[in-house]
Amino acid sequence: MSLREKIYWTAAILGVYFLLYNTYAIGVNPQAVNQPLLQLVSIIFAAKIGSLITVGIGPIVLSSIILQLVSGSGLLNIDMNDPVTKGRFQTLQKLAAIGIALVESFIFVYTGYVPISSPSLIGIVVAQLAIGALVIIYLDEIMTKWGITSGINMFIAAGVSYAIVAGTVSILLPEAITALQAGGAAAISNALIAFGPLLFAIVVFLASIYAYEMKVEIPLAFEQFRGIGGRLPIPFLYVSVLPVILASSLELSLTVWFRFIANVKGSFANIAKFIAYYQPVASGAGSSTSLQLTGGVTYLISPSFPLPYSANYGGIGGYGPYFTYLISHTTSLFLPWGGVLQVPEWIHVIIYTVVLIILCIIFGKFWIELTGQNPKNLAEQLGTEGWQIPGFRRDPRIVENVLNKYIPTLTTLGSIFVGFLAAMATLTGAIGSGMGILLTVGIIYMLYQQLEREGLYQTYPFLEKIAK
Repeated sequence: MSLREKIYWTAAILGVYFLLYNTYAIGVNPQAVNQPLLQLVSIIFAAKIGSLITVGIGPIVLSSIILQLVSGSGLLNIDMNDPVTKGRFQTLQKLAAIGIALVESFIFVYTGYVPISSPSLIGIVVAQLAIGALVIIYLDEIMTKWGITSGINMFIAAGVSYAIVAGTVSILLPEAITALQAGGAAAISNALIAFGPLLFAIVVFLASIYAYEMKVEIPLAFEQFRGIGGRLPIPFLYVSVLPVILASSLELSLTVWFRFIANVKGSFANIAKFIAYYQPVASGAGSSTSLQLTGGVTYLISPSFPLPYSANYGGIGGYGPYFTYLISHTTSLFLPWGGVLQVPEWIHVIIYTVVLIILCIIFGKFWIELTGQNPKNLAEQLGTEGWQIPGFRRDPRIVENVLNKYIPTLTTLGSIFVGFLAAMATLTGAIGSGMGILLTVGIIYMLYQQLEREGLYQTYPFLEKIAK
């Protein structure tokens, strides 16, 4: 398939995606969807709470996480180099995603994440969300086969880009105009501060691009032809932004799944509150309320922070009140044996950041093993293609030892970097969310490389044969 045809397919699939994105399910109350955490869930999962794609790519990512954990524990013997085994693994992943999509559709509605106008419409709304989730899974499959990249990548990039543009136009720009209209000596500075979330987004964007350009290059020589050599680039972000996709998806999924224990009574009540404590809060739609995560261990590892916007746009009132909140606010942590421990919000900041970084490291390690990007597999691949490192014998074990000096270290450092950068961007209220921007930059960078390669292959067909 030509590059032009792939672009046409991609455009058509994105058209369907945005149609679903902007269509609310029948029976949903759109005015009640105003919680900051819900907006973050929407960005990371390429979804829109209350729409037909409320569940988004969450089931696809979560099924991948579960199967990675099962595979890493040794319960499943998966050889990704075997086409038959790889096909079975992908089929199992799709089936798991379908099952999770159906369950999450029910959870979103039953627990109040998706506010509905009448309790009698629960079944109808669940059915609509389930169908929308299945359509997203199908679109991801079609995009992977016929588009220019995977559906997950394209949907995240499209959703984050839409959120940045819409947020700048509908939130930041009106705030800046309001500050200027208020007049006074601080009018201009207040207008500039209003664009703070966009400034932090740009900083994350530039830092991500710089990190993608960093790499370690190992010299290579082609054994069959003397004088022909090259370099093996090992990027600083060796596993790209996949660790932060998996880590943030896991954290946000926990905030959804644990809503089932919100109303647990009896002897297990304290344990439930210790895991995740939910309180009813005004939803912004008259007298209706919805459950919001306000405490527990799940709260401490989640990005449950207010937005530093004006209160008119669902924020806390600006950066001044926001940083005051982080310093002075406390969270109730119910202990399993009884009693309540008041945890300062700045402790929440530290725990969230550390846990996110640790999860990124773990998923980074899992990913290179699962996808065959570890030193052993890469050394065997280089040996099969006839490459060797100058000054060393042509022995995969020797090459593996050399690669072991770089790949594990870069995987760890890259995972720490993306985790820390995503956390800092989220804490500073970068528009589009830190994780969303980081993911989008990584996706665009990979897409650029892929399109460049596809263009070269079509211009010089013999290069594709050499690459294979």
